[in-house]
Amino acid sequence: MKVEKNNVIALTYSLSIPDSEGEIDVVEVVNEDDPMYFIHGISGLPEGFENQIEGLVAGDTFDFTVTPEDGYGEYDEEAIVDLPREVFQMEGVDQEDLLKIGNIIPMTNEEGERMHGQVVEIRDDVVIMNFNHPLAGKEMHFEGKIISIRPATDEEISHGHVHGQGGHHH
Repeated sequence: MKVEKNNVIALTYSLSIPDSEGEIDVVEVVNEDDPMYFIHGISGLPEGFENQIEGLVAGDTFDFTVTPEDGYGEYDEEAIVDLPREVFQMEGVDQEDLLKIGNIIPMTNEEGERMHGQVVEIRDDVVIMNFNHPLAGKEMHFEGKIISIRPATDEEISHGHVHGQGGHHH
């Protein structure tokens, strides 16, 4: 069985990105004790990642780089937005806990799309949020191994995520 659309893939990887001085930093490691599971083709992972592993079989290793264009896009200065502080006033939510520099806050835009923004700065009446993906503008280097492959169930495909081991439990 190969890595292809609608198959559940389990894999390990290390993700490295160059820092501002050009040094390579390992930013994430997923090992065989707790592999990553996803449904190929509907995972939400960058297309550049999924394209690189397509056709591999269990036991195959990989070593490739994904450019920003094929990953999370270029860093967009327009994705840094000033929002009125009132936007964050919700019943049952402590604004002091919510509004801390670095916090990631799930939000919805005018079109109803879900997105995540990071608190960059807090002023008296305005909160500055960054809606860029944390890896936007970054070249990502992946090294890893395909652990297992199985067909996704119809239920997993309709729900858009893996169930059972390594996945979501309803």
